[in-house]
Amino acid sequence: MPASISNLQIRAARALLGWSQSRLAEEAGVSVITVKRLEAAEETLPARYETVVRVVDALVAAGIDFLPQAGGYSHGVRLRAP
Repeated sequence: MPASISNLQIRAARALLGWSQSRLAEEAGVSVITVKRLEAAEETLPARYETVVRVVDALVAAGIDFLPQAGGYSHGVRLRAP
């Protein structure tokens, strides 16, 4: 798992996959409320580390790459080529 994940990366990753919050919750084995809380978080994700790992692992398994900070300004995601 990358060193830090932001709420924006989770939302962007989900959008790249065309997944709803429900689909991400199902794939990660967490509740929809948990996904909503993660995506609405300001800075620190309001969940246990294990929960965030489950969400990130589900996105990575579906083809998402989490990119490191670029010059300290932003985090990104990309969809791996099939």
